[in-house]
Amino acid sequence: MSLNKVILIGNVGRDPDVRYFDNGAAVANFPLATSERGYTLANGTVIPERTEWHNIVVRRDLVPFVEKWVKKGSGLYVEGKIRTRSYDDQSGMKRYVTEIHADRVEFYNTGSGNREGNTIGSFQQGGQSQSVQSATSYQQQEPVQSSTSLDTNSADDLPF
Repeated sequence: MSLNKVILIGNVGRDPDVRYFDNGAAVANFPLATSERGYTLANGTVIPERTEWHNIVVRRDLVPFVEKWVKKGSGLYVEGKIRTRSYDDQSGMKRYVTEIHADRVEFYNTGSGNREGNTIGSFQQGGQSQSVQSATSYQQQEPVQSSTSLDTNSADDLPF
């Protein structure tokens, strides 16, 4: 048995780049930054904060949601699969790109002000959409579940 699942919580680095194709398909790409806090070892050695950038790829029914609501600086919870692809650059060298193909995107608010999160909306795949004021998730392959999947009250337990 094997499993390819990635869960990231971070901030969007720039507004999504959305492209539409002749066949009606669409794709959105944006970078997501995740950070690990810096710390100091017992011997005084300082370990700096480390930021990792992830290339997020969104397809199908997720694209309109991302295009309308996701902006630079948005805090997001992203679930998806990790994929690596290769291409030949202009000089003929083989290059590799690692991407996260998102299956689910939710707004994630780590601030202490609004504990109920953003109130934008919730959507389901299959052309049906629901407007729910307290939920802010969009799932590509599963129907929307209750907002208990990401409890914002447990944000104090997270290491970042």
